[in-house]
Amino acid sequence: MTTVRRGTKVPARWRLLVCGLALLAGCSNEPLTADPHVDMPAPKQSSFSQFRSTHALGAEAPVRLEIEARVPAELSEVLAFYRRELGQRGWQEKPDDAVIAADRVQLAFTSPKGPATLKLGRAKGETTVNLAQRNPEAAAKADVLPISGQARLIFGYLRPDVASLVINDQTIRIAGGENHPQTLDLPPGTYSYELRAWGLLLRADTVTVASGEAWSLSDDKKPSQIY
Repeated sequence: MTTVRRGTKVPARWRLLVCGLALLAGCSNEPLTADPHVDMPAPKQSSFSQFRSTHALGAEAPVRLEIEARVPAELSEVLAFYRRELGQRGWQEKPDDAVIAADRVQLAFTSPKGPATLKLGRAKGETTVNLAQRNPEAAAKADVLPISGQARLIFGYLRPDVASLVINDQTIRIAGGENHPQTLDLPPGTYSYELRAWGLLLRADTVTVASGEAWSLSDDKKPSQIY
């Protein structure tokens, strides 16, 4: 189950307009700041922010935390903000996995709770933020932790009929009637799959998975990352 908390703030264009009307030349250069007491920070100046926590049966703690934000600041400023704020929270950057370009950044971290990633991009004059942290201890308790070097797919079927998942040259029968999630570990990559029941195609889609990730497959929505 994924919990979403939205924190939409005043649009950046109105804040910039106020700055201009008030002739506050330094307003747009305000240093990015964050609440020092939160584990998943976003700049207070964000024009939009949304927090998600993913829980799984068998674990009290969330298996994954994620925050998305849009910040009216240059990518370099937002990158400096996260390196500072995450470092203060005990996160250690893994430089060998870094991707840094003019319009996008992807960094990997080791955090006190587990592996984490930071992705920055540019859209409509703002810097986009996706910060995600995984909790391997909680994932192991919930049986969503894949074996080393692989990714895990989790799928189930709640209706009375038996369904099937066709993926990677395999056809896997899914028992209906009760929620008994099944799992499949696969090497990292992009896979096409089909979910079928009653002899009908319910969903055909693709899922791209990386090592250590876990994704949920459903017949009524796109794949979603849960770890």
